[in-house]
Amino acid sequence: MNNIKHIAIAGNIGAGKTTLTSLLAKHYQWDAMFEDTNTNPYLSDFYDDMKRWSFNLQIYFLNSRYSQVVDIRKGNSTVIQDRTIYEDAHIFAPNLYDMGLMSERDFSNYTSLFETMSAQIQGPDLLIYLKASISTLVDHIQVRGRDYEGSMSIDYLKRLNKRYDNWIASYNQGPLLVINSDEIDFLNKQEDFGEIVSKIEAEIGGLFTLFK
Repeated sequence: MNNIKHIAIAGNIGAGKTTLTSLLAKHYQWDAMFEDTNTNPYLSDFYDDMKRWSFNLQIYFLNSRYSQVVDIRKGNSTVIQDRTIYEDAHIFAPNLYDMGLMSERDFSNYTSLFETMSAQIQGPDLLIYLKASISTLVDHIQVRGRDYEGSMSIDYLKRLNKRYDNWIASYNQGPLLVINSDEIDFLNKQEDFGEIVSKIEAEIGGLFTLFK
């Protein structure tokens, strides 16, 4: 790699992606691109009626994240992205389909669109995966207290976690760093955050010093 342009944070709902994205953006003076949860027109409706709004939500996220990656690669700065386009396609959409919350017709349409769009972009220069147990996810979700997440079931989180493990086991889009969120408190312990920084810099070597 001659230049580091795209760092991405992946992980289940409540794993700590947004927090780590913010901390690393500040530490390295990177631009940050966050998941669109505040202005997303489908998110709250989706949690109230998943079957009705699943396809709409996934198409919205697919378009949003595709646009983010295009902008990242066109730009001149290093960007850290909260969640990837691959998580929607390999985890959330197929999980909704398997749960009977997305029709076969909609899932086929979504998958075809993802394959067309993903062929036009490249993976992140480094993917950081925040692996977390269900208890950690639930704790984080309760602390942040988003109303639309109040109806989320444990079974739903378990299904997603299993899919994350399978996806990460076969991930081949580029360099990968796995961090166990159960064993580290990067928000409240500076030494834990420093450990993550050290692991990142070891992963891609001296190139990171260009952006400090």
